[in-house]
Amino acid sequence: MKNSGNTILITGGGSGIGAALAHEFHAAGNQVIIAGRRQAALDEVVAAHPGMASMVIDMEDPAAIAAFADKLVADFPALDAVLLNAGIMVAEDRIDLAIAEATVATNLLGPIRLTHALLPHLLAQKSATILTVSSGLAFVPLAATPTYSATKAAIHGWSLAMREQLKGTGVDVVEIVPPGVQTDLMPGHAENPQMMPLADFISETMGLLRQEPTPAEIHVERVKFLSEATRRGEFDQVFGMLNGAH
Repeated sequence: MKNSGNTILITGGGSGIGAALAHEFHAAGNQVIIAGRRQAALDEVVAAHPGMASMVIDMEDPAAIAAFADKLVADFPALDAVLLNAGIMVAEDRIDLAIAEATVATNLLGPIRLTHALLPHLLAQKSATILTVSSGLAFVPLAATPTYSATKAAIHGWSLAMREQLKGTGVDVVEIVPPGVQTDLMPGHAENPQMMPLADFISETMGLLRQEPTPAEIHVERVKFLSEATRRGEFDQVFGMLNGAH
């Protein structure tokens, strides 16, 4: 992935990791389009970054995603990068079907639907990049958020398979694997000292993204406790530590 000169869409760009990455990509000389559900949040980010653009999208709505993709390509024909960052994380007591269905729709079906709609355009570019966002919980699930953990495991597997499927085309697939980060993804995360400070996560992530060639997976050091647990032969131990208080 080029460090600058891209035209990049960032979903979930109105807050948290998405807004912070949008700032970095914008500062590096990329045309950034942020997308999300809340126009007010998008407007606040854009106001601080002259030249950045925004569009509203509902990642749960298939028809809205298709219409969004058509307008995006029409308005930004140079689009050559998509960062699929939008997601929700909600605690579930046993199985809360409404939460589970919304989580699957937003975190898994949303990225798949948007990629399906944009892939013909991306394949027509000289080079393009799809960036997915999974989680350390893709590798060791959290009992309090079973559906979130499952969607992120699915995103990890989907990223691996799509990368292989698109080998030989001009489209690369890069997976970003965050640990718990101090954002408002869940209540209390932003103030939780056990979470990685957002600025530190963004700095380390951008450093990895700037490597040449860009790594297929972006694992900051903080997430390797989870993401490399199986490789170390410590899955059961780490799973127990993660879920011991549940």
